[in-house]
Amino acid sequence: MATTTDEPVQVLHVDDSSGLGDLVQHYLEAGESGLRCEVTTETAPRDALERIRGSETAFDCVVTDYRMPGMTGIELLDAIRETEPTLPVLLFSREETDSVAAEIISAGLSDYLQKGYGTEPYTMLIRRVEHAVHSEGQFDASVEAELDGVGIIGPDERFERVDELYASVYGYEPDEIVGKHWTELHPDSEVDHVRSNVLPVVREGGKWEGRSEGLRADGDTFTESKLVTALDDERLLIAVSDIDQTGSVSGD
Repeated sequence: MATTTDEPVQVLHVDDSSGLGDLVQHYLEAGESGLRCEVTTETAPRDALERIRGSETAFDCVVTDYRMPGMTGIELLDAIRETEPTLPVLLFSREETDSVAAEIISAGLSDYLQKGYGTEPYTMLIRRVEHAVHSEGQFDASVEAELDGVGIIGPDERFERVDELYASVYGYEPDEIVGKHWTELHPDSEVDHVRSNVLPVVREGGKWEGRSEGLRADGDTFTESKLVTALDDERLLIAVSDIDQTGSVSGD
């Protein structure tokens, strides 16, 4: 793996569109952000898996599409994890965030970025690769098992979507949470903590994992295990579970 600033980051890009592969390689190898990359492109997931399991190149990061012949990006991730449990894997796909949010969390992807037009998605991809390579790059496995419910917050800090499990943790139905500001699900003291310690980390392209205090519809508070990570268009993906109910322990 790249261990110094003089060594280029080795990226494996997997996409059945060769044209898209050329674009990703061009932007990542241009080095305009200061990140030096060498990109290897594969159009077949199984060929990519063989490369990873081979000994020729030690990859620092994998960028993969979601829908590909024979294997999805999530299935590729699962196969990678059998031999490379800490290798950062980013999903770069046209899939709508809502449709893959639960899979992102349950599979333990390092990050997700939606494809789009123009240069902005590729500029953002460079930043996400850099963050994945120079941070731990993974959701902690012990936390993953606890994170049951998934919600998405829009740029206005209000919920755009939550699944039934997420809503049930707070004592609501899903449609009762959609449109609420995230602060309505936390006591005032916890709102200050989130604004000061969680959001600054996430908005810089990182992720936050740990415990926080939730507020139920009936006014009761509880300890929650939470993961917050940035998505496209200034949206946030949140996964949560109720530690007080499960009795489990997450990393602080």
